[in-house]
Amino acid sequence: MAIMRKDLVMHRVVVLAVDRVYPFELGIPGRILGAARGPADERLYEVITCSPDGRPVTTSADFAVMVEHGAEALETADTLVIPPFEWDPLDGNVLELPVGVFALLRPGTRVISICTAAVLLAAAGLLDGRPATTHWFEAERCRRLFPNVKWDADVLFVDDGDVLTSAGVAAGVDLCMHILRRDHGSAVANRAARYCVTPPWREGGQAQYIERPVPSPSTTATAATRAWALERLEGPLPLSELAGHARMSVRTLSRRFQQEVGMSPGDWLTRQRIELARHLLEASDLSIDRIARRAGFGTASSLRQHMHATLGVSPLAYRRTFRASDG
Repeated sequence: MAIMRKDLVMHRVVVLAVDRVYPFELGIPGRILGAARGPADERLYEVITCSPDGRPVTTSADFAVMVEHGAEALETADTLVIPPFEWDPLDGNVLELPVGVFALLRPGTRVISICTAAVLLAAAGLLDGRPATTHWFEAERCRRLFPNVKWDADVLFVDDGDVLTSAGVAAGVDLCMHILRRDHGSAVANRAARYCVTPPWREGGQAQYIERPVPSPSTTATAATRAWALERLEGPLPLSELAGHARMSVRTLSRRFQQEVGMSPGDWLTRQRIELARHLLEASDLSIDRIARRAGFGTASSLRQHMHATLGVSPLAYRRTFRASDG
C-alpha cells in the first residue's frame, strides 16, 4: 500500500480512540507516520483521529481527549489504527464496538491494532485463523477468549498483510516504523526514525521483556530439588542427579516437574540458566564467556544459541538494551 502519488493525495490514516484509551499509544501513529517525508520533503501520510460518536473520549490518565471527527472518518481511511485502552473482558459492550466500526471501512482498508486493541479485531473475527500478537501480560487471557487466533506473545509485531498487530506500548512504535519500511523503503523509515530519536529496528522480540519468576510453592514435591539446583547452575545437572536428590525415579521426577512447573526438568533448567544469564548481563561487568560458564552454558557460543532461541536476541544486544547506566 505504498502511496507515492503524483497528485499529492496522501495516504489517510484514521486513528480510532475509544473510552479509556492509553494516551501514549494514541499518539504513536501521528508522531511516527506523521514524521515520514518523501523526496521533496512532502508528507506521506495524513493522520486524523476520531471517536465512535465524535465526542471527547476518556483516557487511562486524568484527562480526556477532544477529537475533531466521528465515525464518518472511517469511511475515508486507507489505514485504520486502533490504540489500546483499559478493558474488562466481562464488559460485552466493549467487544460489540467492532460490528459498527469495521462495517464502515472500504474494501482493502488496512487495519492495525496496537497492544491490547487486538481484542477488538479478534472480537470482529478479523483474526480468526490468522497470526497475531498483543501485550504479553494479556496473551493468555486472549487465548482463552479467542482460541481461533494464532496468538504469538514472543514477537514485537505481526504483519499479516492487510491486518497488523503489535505487542505492548513501545512495540506500537516498532510496528509504525515497519509500516514506513514496507510502504516507502528503508531510507524514508530511517529518516523518520532519526527525527523521532527512535531505533528504526529493534533486535529480538517481546520475550526479552518478560519476567518469568521461578515457581516456588514450598509444599510441592520438587521444590527442594529446584532450590538445590538453583545453587548449582554453573555445573552439569543431569536428570539422574536431580532424580537422586529428589529421591524419585527419573520418570516420576519428570512427571512431577510437568505437573508443578508446567515443563520438563531439562526445559526448566534451561529457563533458569537463561534467567541467571539475563541478570548477570544486566547487573555485572562479567564477560560473555564468564557469564556463559556461570550460567551453566559452558561457552559463549552456547549462550548465544540459547538466548537467540528463547529471547530472539544475542547476549551483547541484550546487555546494550538493559544494562543500567553508570550514571
